[in-house]
Formats: sequence, C-alpha cells, structure tokens
Amino acid sequence: MSLINKIADGVIKASTTYSQDRIDGFKRALKLEEELSNDNAVWALEQMIRNESIASLRKLPLCDDTGIPHILVELGENRSLPEGFIRDIKEGLKQGLDDLPGRPMAVKGNPLERIEQSKGLYDEPSMMLPAPISIDSFDKNNRSYSRDLENQIHIHILLLGGGPEIRSKTYRVYHQHDRKIVINETIDWLKESLKMLGCTPSIPAIGIGRSHYEASHLMLKAMVYGNLNYQSNTENFITNELNKLNIGPMGLKGHTTVLGTFLNIGPQRASGVRIVCARPCCFVEPRISTIKI
Repeated sequence: MSLINKIADGVIKASTTYSQDRIDGFKRALKLEEELSNDNAVWALEQMIRNESIASLRKLPLCDDTGIPHILVELGENRSLPEGFIRDIKEGLKQGLDDLPGRPMAVKGNPLERIEQSKGLYDEPSMMLPAPISIDSFDKNNRSYSRDLENQIHIHILLLGGGPEIRSKTYRVYHQHDRKIVINETIDWLKESLKMLGCTPSIPAIGIGRSHYEASHLMLKAMVYGNLNYQSNTENFITNELNKLNIGPMGLKGHTTVLGTFLNIGPQRASGVRIVCARPCCFVEPRISTIKI
C-alpha cells in the first residue's frame, strides 16, 4: 500500500475509533457511576460507548467536528525521509478527508478575509489544510521527549477539534522551586475550562517546556503517548483533583469529569518560569492514529 493510501486510512481510523485504553477508561467510569447510582452519568457514558461502537463499525466520524489534521513525524536513529514524503502525507490527508468525509470547514479568501470569514467556506473537506508538520528524531539522552523507534519512521495523525481549542491555555508559571505550584496552577486553569467545555469527560493533555512552541509540542506528544491504563502518580493526582468538580459526563453531574490525564514534561532551563500548555480534550479526543514505515 502506498504512503498516500496509508495516510488516508489513518485519517479515517483516527476519526472513527478509540484506542483500547480509552475503551477501558470509559468502561471503568461507567462501572463507577453505576456503583454511585449516578443515573444521568450512566446514561451519558452508555451513549458515548455506543457512539464509538457504531462509528468504528460503520467508519463514521465520532463527532460532527472532524477536526484539523496535525502531523507529528518521528525518525528512527538510522532513518531519513524518503523522496516525496511530505507531499505524499499532504495528498493522503486530502484523500482521507474526502473519503471520510470531513466537515467542510476551510475558509476562503486572502489572509484578512480568512480572519473575518467574509468569503465563505470551501465545499471540499480536503481544503482543510494540515497544521505545519513536526519532524522529530529519537534522542537516547532524553527519553521523556522521544521514543526509541527501532529504525522506523512513525507518522502520528491527530485530528484536533474546535471545542478543546477554545478552552486551551498556554502561559508561563513562576515555579518558585516547587513542582506543586506549577501543577496546582495548571489544575486551576483546567477547573475553569472544564466548566465551559461541554463535552466531558475530558482527558486533559498537558505539556511543560521552555517555550510556547515546545510546550505545545509536548502537549501533542502527550496525546500521542498518553495511556489511561498506565497513569503516573502526578497524572492520577491531577485527575483526582479535577473529578472533585462534580461536572460529570456532558455536564450532567457525577464523578467522571475526566477519564485521566496525559502529562509530558520536557527539558527545562535555568529560569524562574515554566511554560505550560494545557488542552482539555473532549470525550472523542485525542483522535489519533499512527503509521509505521
């Protein structure tokens, strides 16, 4: 199968399926809400599980907002990019969005007209261009930031919807030589954003780095490598604090405001600040698939 077709299939997989850890997370949440007799939360979680089952079986989008493609490429230690690699990725994304089909959301016009959305939208889903493609390589000295790819190229496709983007925040935190200050301020951000997210339960994705770009990149990597079945102590702490909000699934009250947390802490520098990017993913996200070549 050509790379173009693999990317196209990857778009459809990302948009229509959950990973196994996500399915497990929903089932754990459903069992807990049943034990707590939170009938509204139980009903909402049952619909979400059913939605994924139907979407996966019939290859239908999990959500009407089919998202903006984001591509993260990771190179194995002894690999280089083949000729036409970026071109084929972009062509595969177009094909996948048309085949899905994605929601037509791309805005027409020159730069200023696109800001004000005054020229309307393209009819073709494939006109939703991807965000700039990120290319990274394995660094054996920094395993928190990259993974050993065993001489493969990994292409991660993420589809990012608008709701979480509205509620996301990237900003500096004065750490005062205390990790709790950084974590607790991030929790405070998320407490406010989750009240307005709507499509809970969320999985907050958090990146902590040295610059706004790096923190955002780490946040995307958190979505790639996060796993609800393997949570760190810090991830569990964040999850437990946020579940005290009692927002519950779809804002219907209940214990399950978040299913878990994906946290990625990158390199830091001698400075009084840490840059934090926090994105409260909605219940259909992260929408992701990975192609290995």
